[in-house]
Amino acid sequence: MCIYFLFKKKKSTIIKPLSHYLNLFQANRGTVRPSGNFNSSADAEALRKAMRGLGTDEETILQLLIARSNAQRQEIKTVYKTLFGKDLVDDLKGELGGKFETLIVSLMTPPVAYDVTALRNAIKGAGTDEKVLVEILASRTPQQVRTIIAAYRQEYDDDLEEDISGDTSGHFKRLLVILLQVNNKRIDEALTCVLFQAGELKFGTEEQTFVTILGNRSPEHLRKVFDAYMKMSGYEMEETIKRETSGNLRALLLAVVKCARSVPTYFAETLYHSMKGAGTDDDTLIRVMVTRSEVDLLDIRAEFRKLFACSLHSMIKGDTGGDLRKALLLLCGGDDA
Repeated sequence: MCIYFLFKKKKSTIIKPLSHYLNLFQANRGTVRPSGNFNSSADAEALRKAMRGLGTDEETILQLLIARSNAQRQEIKTVYKTLFGKDLVDDLKGELGGKFETLIVSLMTPPVAYDVTALRNAIKGAGTDEKVLVEILASRTPQQVRTIIAAYRQEYDDDLEEDISGDTSGHFKRLLVILLQVNNKRIDEALTCVLFQAGELKFGTEEQTFVTILGNRSPEHLRKVFDAYMKMSGYEMEETIKRETSGNLRALLLAVVKCARSVPTYFAETLYHSMKGAGTDDDTLIRVMVTRSEVDLLDIRAEFRKLFACSLHSMIKGDTGGDLRKALLLLCGGDDA
């Protein structure tokens, strides 16, 4: 069956094969894999049965959907519409609630559409959710960013760079805009001294130098710069950023540096801080678990266990409850205790 992903414009509908988008957002280190015995019609019927009658069979819903890849979920959604004349996501929203609903609806959303919607909500709602802007734009590859920009325009008939520029300011805005400029990253071997002079040797920091250099270089080149900077200054780049900058700019610079070093480590730390302390940042926890489940969640789990005194599985188990906990533990895919 041919699956299509629709972006609705104000005047027309642009249809592209779903695989065009999915391939850009998947890798081989995820905890969620395609089901080997996949039958979209049987799955659609099972979901329909789980939502009919008195009460909802949440267990069937979560067990089934988490055991399918995103591409398979899109096929289930298409077949469900054909068989029952109803939108599967709308039916799920009508039967579920709370953060469990948020997670299930997130799983039913194609990856690029999920990022596009998250970015739109981050800049068009009441206030700006800088955390979402930092997480997505610092961690996605240039090819993924290009796809997000194109999809954003298709969905909203707006320019992502203009929308972000209109909702942010200062050096934070400048670095976000640079990250959206996904041309080939330049290489300049004389960067270490420039960064050192901009930070360690000055009273006050030339933030623009950090913004320009960290935003315009490839991860491979940045790692060489970080090593040379450590030898020259005696400080890791993260230490200097923490001392010399603050606020949203510091968060974004740190995210860029951490992602240049290791994207799985960055997300391991993000997950840890979403659960550490009083209260849980459920939105961040759900967003990372969903978006990395078919990409590198196995590597994130491994980094989490190295960095912290517990496994990701055990921390989720101790910090969440109910159907949300069941679903997150299934997404986690195992314990590294």
